[in-house]
Amino acid sequence: MFAEAKRSNSRALTLLMAPNGLGYSRLGLAISRKAVPRAVARNRIKRCVRESFRQHQGEVPGWDFVVLARNAAATTPGKALRAELEQHWNRVKRRPCAAS
Repeated sequence: MFAEAKRSNSRALTLLMAPNGLGYSRLGLAISRKAVPRAVARNRIKRCVRESFRQHQGEVPGWDFVVLARNAAATTPGKALRAELEQHWNRVKRRPCAAS
């Protein structure tokens, strides 16, 4: 996944995406302790990403996603994280559907 995936970068998050050949999308999280030292912050980021994925999962079928946290993610407020994720999902929607 990491070698063949397309990347979408923002200040706090990196989204890796690759077609999976299935009719549905899957999500993976890589929120490292090095990037986000506090467990409370890591869990907050994970919850935010999962909820955003759940809301957009039907709009982006046929992709595997891995969300990586960058150092800035630890101090980024939830509203800004949601806005960045929205931009990532919009970029994915502009790509051709992987399932077809």
